[in-house]
Amino acid sequence: MFFNAPANPTKLKQTVYLVASTILGLLLGLIAHALVEMAYLSFMAIRGGAVIFYGGCALPFGLQIIIWMLGAVGGFFLGRFWWRKVYVERAWADKK
Repeated sequence: MFFNAPANPTKLKQTVYLVASTILGLLLGLIAHALVEMAYLSFMAIRGGAVIFYGGCALPFGLQIIIWMLGAVGGFFLGRFWWRKVYVERAWADKK
């Protein structure tokens, strides 16, 4: 099952693949957002500075949007890259 060549690519399969990789990118963006915010809060605690919270988050809204957008765009392009490698070029199936 896992070592057979992938089935013929369809538009629906490609759409699902790209949506799933975009969601994965958003989730990775959420993890990156948490790590950046923890580092920022740790830095400000060591420095002794005041932290302003923007609706429950210490990062400014613009930076939050940038992190989420980078995650979504990165996930989309990563999905396009792996779609081409797995279903179009079939790179791993040729190495048998």
